[in-house]
Amino acid sequence: MRTERLKLYLDDVRTPNDKTWNVVRNYDEFVAFINLHGLESIEAISLDHDLGDQAMTEYYTNVKNNFTLDYNNIQEKTGYDCCKHLVNISLTKHIPLPQIYIHSANPIGSANMMGYINNYLMNCRLPQTCIRVQIPHTVDDSYILSPEARKAKWDKSKK
Repeated sequence: MRTERLKLYLDDVRTPNDKTWNVVRNYDEFVAFINLHGLESIEAISLDHDLGDQAMTEYYTNVKNNFTLDYNNIQEKTGYDCCKHLVNISLTKHIPLPQIYIHSANPIGSANMMGYINNYLMNCRLPQTCIRVQIPHTVDDSYILSPEARKAKWDKSKK
C-alpha cells in the first residue's frame, strides 16, 4: 500500500523545477494518471488552462485583447475540463478533492477553474482552498517564441 501521496502537474509546455511533481501534458494524460493511481493517492494538483494551439489562439485573440473567453472557439480539452472531471470523480466516488492549485497565466481561465473548484468545495461545506500560485518551472526551448512570433502565431484579431 502506497503511503507517499503524489503531486500532479498539468501543463502542455512548462515543467516544474521541483521533480516531485508528476507531469502530464493534456487532458487524456491527466485522466489516465488519475485512473491509474486513484484520486485518493494524490496530495496536490496544479493546473494550467490553455493546453493547445486553439486555446492559445483564443487567449491571444480574445482574452488578452478583449478580456473575454469563448469556449466555443476551443475544440481541445482545457484545464477547465480537468476541473469538471475532478468534481465528477469526487461526487460519484465520494472521494475528497486533494489540494488544487492553478498556475495558468490565462486570467479568465484561471478564474473559471478556481470558481468551479471553490464552488464545489463551498457546496460540500468545505473551505474554498483552490488558489492561484506560481510554481518555478522551465519551458522547453521549442516552445519559446519572441513576443512578435507569439503574436503572429496565435493572435487572429483584426488590426
